[in-house]
Amino acid sequence: MKTERENGIVRQVNTIQSKEERFNPFSWYEEMRNSAPVQWDEERQVWDVFHYDGVKEVLEQKNIFSSDRRPPQNQRQTALGTSLINIDPPKHAEMRALVNKAFTPKAMKAWEPKIARITHELLQEVEHLEDIDIVEHLSYPLPVMVIADILGVPIEDQRQFKDWSDIIVAGPSNNERETLEKLQQDKMKANDELETYFYKIIEEKRTHPGADIISVLLQAKEEGKQLTDEEIVGFSILLLIAGNETTTNLISNTIYCLMEDKASFERLKREKELLPSAIEEVLRYRSPVQALHRIVKEDVVLAGKKLKAGEHVVPWMGSAHRDAQYFEDPDVFQIDRKPNIHMAFGRGIHFCLGAPLARIEAKVMLAELIDRYPHMDWSPAFELKPIESTFVYGLKELLIRKHV
Repeated sequence: MKTERENGIVRQVNTIQSKEERFNPFSWYEEMRNSAPVQWDEERQVWDVFHYDGVKEVLEQKNIFSSDRRPPQNQRQTALGTSLINIDPPKHAEMRALVNKAFTPKAMKAWEPKIARITHELLQEVEHLEDIDIVEHLSYPLPVMVIADILGVPIEDQRQFKDWSDIIVAGPSNNERETLEKLQQDKMKANDELETYFYKIIEEKRTHPGADIISVLLQAKEEGKQLTDEEIVGFSILLLIAGNETTTNLISNTIYCLMEDKASFERLKREKELLPSAIEEVLRYRSPVQALHRIVKEDVVLAGKKLKAGEHVVPWMGSAHRDAQYFEDPDVFQIDRKPNIHMAFGRGIHFCLGAPLARIEAKVMLAELIDRYPHMDWSPAFELKPIESTFVYGLKELLIRKHV
């Protein structure tokens, strides 16, 4: 769970007042890249990094910028705190080798028909509607249904899964102390309930294994080592949270971009082979995760600034993706952009293990959406409703008229 200092980290964009500004912080990013690419924020007690080179260095230099946010031994540890995203080498390498066994190319290929089936079922459910909410009807349920399936948990628990996930990643709606304390309590409660649930699933899969990730992880061995139950729970929670939020927002953000840029939408209908490239451009242009968090392990100089061991760093990928030194016409949405060296799934050892799954889900859902509703457009009832979070970037609602 986040500390009070870390909650302070996620307040930065909450100072932007209008919904339009919140969903389009890119002029602020540009201002920061030009005036202070690496800056210390006294109030939040954190270094912000805005330019591509700096963000890349923070994400790649594992020996200097740590992901290890586990609390001291005298403080409470959560299972999520032991997961891949929160640990450093050598433990990270050991765990990654084990969980990789559940994410083989063969496994990915086996998941695609399941994703296609779930996508088809979701679209059938809204067939009678004139307007659909891309988030509520499609991008929200798809990832949690897919992850529930591949983790081997009952599909009827999907709504509860999503509720837990939403609470754990939620950002503060304001900077009031009471709001932050209540949010922290809600996060801990959701985490406790989710851990309890997964420990029960593990016990069931230990005696009745199936063709699911938890069963694979229980049996996985690497050089005589196995994952502990706590590590499997931590990984399952990480997959649920990261997989849900990233994929939900990737799909929604893609539809938003295509509705915003009708020329690209028309071209994509003609040249469907560009769909993977279009998804990569959305990952750059409207990244589902705008920033991450690291801790300095040893004193280092970054862009002329001296960062001290123990200080906190926020690399803003959303800003790096608009850096003109690396992206030609960075503020233009180009579905055939090459090269496209975005960092939406991280870099280095912490590159997102579930990235291939997110890409498959987005590709399958978007391909069928475009085929079914080639004339879709904004609903007259559309209203911009950004997620109230600094790190997680997307929409609470996206109303589209199908125009069948």
